[in-house]
Amino acid sequence: MPLSCIPTSGTALIIAHPGHEIRVYGWLELASPFVFILTDGSGHSGKSRLDSTTKILNKVGAKQGSIYGRFSDSQIYAAILNQDFDLFIGLTEELVDTLSKIEVKIVVGDAVEGYNPVHDICRLMINAAVEVLLQRGYKIDNFDFLLNRKPDDFPGSFSQQMIRLQLNDEAMARKLVAAQAYDEIADEVNSAIQTFGLEAFQIECLRPMDIRGKDDCQTQETPFYEQCGEKKVASGLYQQVLRYREHVYPLAEALWTHIKKLS
Repeated sequence: MPLSCIPTSGTALIIAHPGHEIRVYGWLELASPFVFILTDGSGHSGKSRLDSTTKILNKVGAKQGSIYGRFSDSQIYAAILNQDFDLFIGLTEELVDTLSKIEVKIVVGDAVEGYNPVHDICRLMINAAVEVLLQRGYKIDNFDFLLNRKPDDFPGSFSQQMIRLQLNDEAMARKLVAAQAYDEIADEVNSAIQTFGLEAFQIECLRPMDIRGKDDCQTQETPFYEQCGEKKVASGLYQQVLRYREHVYPLAEALWTHIKKLS
């Protein structure tokens, strides 16, 4: 899909945590979207990283959405574990209302990778909100991007449909400066560069989403977050393992049952 297909107004970026915007920094500069962020990215430290993201958004002329680091990571994890479906249903309804008011034409957000449940649930909410808008007659395109693999590591069947941005040297330099200045995710940035090579991040790929419904968060293998959770419970850091079947899928069922009443 050619670069000319990207609207320069009416765009939205919807992500689970601050810092994810670095992965699509070139697109961020181009589109200056409204940015919605589910959590403050505080993790175990309890320290919000919203300020670092806000500096980036201000620099590229992006705008804060109505949902902007509203929850700490511990709050959102507790809501998932406690099956607080109403919280996520309410957030999805807010996305529907806000995206319609600002006349969004294209939504970009986290992909389902089975790495972090909040990333996957963020995608679930995006898909649900977009589905409601489509059913109401809005024209809106829905794309995801990878966070934990190479930016272009999508199945070959998507290669012709993807928006593929090849950053020039100047744009790549600006992206690298933004990433290196983001102290809270420095370790993640360096690890990704060491794993995939710097040149991999000169490409940004946005994949058109095929909305399936309540199975949107399903992965072929046991999610990494379950494996990680088991280790942390064993070490005494966590008290309970967050699981797809037990926690994420029931949330997906409840959300998609609800949105059928909205569309």
